[in-house]
Amino acid sequence: MRVLAAPADLESASAETVLAHMLEHHHPRLALACSFQKEEAVLVDMLLKLEPAARIFTIDTGALFPETYQAWRALEDRYGVRVEVFDAIDPTGVPWSAGHCCSERKTAALDAALAGLDAWITGLRREQAHTRAVAPKLAYDERRGVWKASPLANWSERDVWNYIERYDLPYNALHDRGYGSIGCAPCTLPGNGREGRWAGSAKTECGIHLES
Repeated sequence: MRVLAAPADLESASAETVLAHMLEHHHPRLALACSFQKEEAVLVDMLLKLEPAARIFTIDTGALFPETYQAWRALEDRYGVRVEVFDAIDPTGVPWSAGHCCSERKTAALDAALAGLDAWITGLRREQAHTRAVAPKLAYDERRGVWKASPLANWSERDVWNYIERYDLPYNALHDRGYGSIGCAPCTLPGNGREGRWAGSAKTECGIHLES
């Protein structure tokens, strides 16, 4: 993945400035990937304030927590938008589980979501995991042929919560029950950061944020 060299000051820019840059250069061939976690609560609010017609998509594995679907509905109701859905449900009918997890199906759904786009926006933050510690705010994914923006890359967890509290945003109730990061129900436990994701295994990423 190649880090964007210009504008040179984007790495020190605010999240709103990064989003404004993405909208100026890529809208409407731009979309926000939404997993209905606290980071997307912030990004949806910021993005739609700048461009009410901005696109938002999610990857639905069919194994999300009920609280995640509730957060999904609350977001759509709050902003009057409809989130685009890309299905990652296994067509063979094999149940989603910690042992039968997400890489292939989820990355295929992401590729479908990114088809026809020039860029996408994610809620990735550097402090979430060692695999994300040097994530840039904007980079070019040469394999997929799209720009990838992470406007909250340098935000702390406290920064995220401060924004949510300031604007009274809806968010996933599981965060109040000790879930720092929320994925599919069969393979997510409470824990700080991403330690509850695939707990007890060496797995750290589902594949959609891995460089290749």
